[in-house]
Amino acid sequence: MWLSDSVGVNLAEPESRVPPPSRGSYPVRPRNRVRPLIDGEVAFRRICQAIEAARYSVWTTIAFMMPDFLMPDGRGSLFDVLDGAVARGVDVRVIFWRPNPETSRFEPRVFSGTPAQRQMLTERNSQFRIRWDRALTGNCQHQKSWLIDAGQASEIAFVGGINLNPKSVVSPGHPGEGHNHDAYVEIAGPSASDVHHNFVQRWNQASERMAKDGVWGHDGDDELAFPVEASGPQGDSVVQIQRTVRAGRYTQSAPAPNGPAIDIAEGETSIFEQYCLAIRSAQHSVYIENQAFEVSEIVSALNGALERGVEVVVLVPAELDSADHARLRRPEWRAFLDERAALGRYDNFGLAGIAGLNGNGGRSDVYVHAKLMLVDDEWATIGSGNLHANSLFGSTEMNASIWDPAAVRTLRCELFSEHLGEKTAHLDARAALRFYRQVARDNRQKKDTGDSQWQGLAYRLDPATYGR
Repeated sequence: MWLSDSVGVNLAEPESRVPPPSRGSYPVRPRNRVRPLIDGEVAFRRICQAIEAARYSVWTTIAFMMPDFLMPDGRGSLFDVLDGAVARGVDVRVIFWRPNPETSRFEPRVFSGTPAQRQMLTERNSQFRIRWDRALTGNCQHQKSWLIDAGQASEIAFVGGINLNPKSVVSPGHPGEGHNHDAYVEIAGPSASDVHHNFVQRWNQASERMAKDGVWGHDGDDELAFPVEASGPQGDSVVQIQRTVRAGRYTQSAPAPNGPAIDIAEGETSIFEQYCLAIRSAQHSVYIENQAFEVSEIVSALNGALERGVEVVVLVPAELDSADHARLRRPEWRAFLDERAALGRYDNFGLAGIAGLNGNGGRSDVYVHAKLMLVDDEWATIGSGNLHANSLFGSTEMNASIWDPAAVRTLRCELFSEHLGEKTAHLDARAALRFYRQVARDNRQKKDTGDSQWQGLAYRLDPATYGR
């Protein structure tokens, strides 16, 4: 059901054909302002601008951070940016993921609070507050959120999937080598308060808060109050903050601002439910960008959409990393790979990768790390949730779903302009996806003959062989 919004308007029936999940921690809220941010240079520049304008607080949840990560435009490291905010009197807090033994292979790519890392903080005299947080078993605290001026009139949230990785701090178009393609969305308005609520829930119950090396800049008793009132109206977009949270991960709870009571002890899988509902509701078009494409329920939903005549394009990494490739070649994945490959029998389905000019007369694949979907030029989701079992059922994730035809159409046109090298504002969503597949097919032919003079970046992948 659609819940009452923060200013007393009852959204009994959605204007869009895409319904929200039946169960989630946070209500569907109107009157937000959203701004999608495509690729890391654009996104981190805007996040830094918001941090520099912050008057009260900067709170962030970070999963992966490479040691050589730098913010754009010469701003320096994450620590340079956060130390600068502290020096202005801003309350700065960070929740870093700390891997378990089962996920220790990720240690080189996280800021897990090792003795060497804590020594670095000491030498810098960094005074912002940190809590480290583990996930259950082999999962990840995978949220990538930023919250500026929590609970104030100037509150802004950022929800997305971009890691603090130098390969991600790149401009749209991806000239060069070793790039990642990714996205964030900026949110101002009532739904930003749900990002605030999520941060408080995680901060107060961070797994390491009572461990000797589990905090920095404070003690483990430094709890935050949950927000009671949602931020005021800022725009015309309807938004819902959706999550994956494992059952049993959190026991402390509180009602969402101006919203319902939450029983998070049972867990939450609203990202997964929303993906399935959105695909099953699609009438004209489904466009997906995701690092992974490995869930049978999603493939089944897409099969149903294709049978209804819906135009579908899925953008994925053209080349899987070695670990993913080895995993998918195990016998237990064979049936799923066959099921996914069968989507290729539909003329209205396209699977694609992207590759940018590398400066050496050729093309280099761009790793698709984005986690987004657009349906019928009416609805979109952007966040941290991959289309694999860990993200949809195990790791802690956050997505923002958006019901706003104007915003979604603008996002589609921006993405397609980058990937196809041509504006598509004159096309409806159905025609635009047909054009996407045409360009990808033409570029594939050029790639196969060694011709790097493509239109845009996208090229066709073969569903029958992808991932095998």
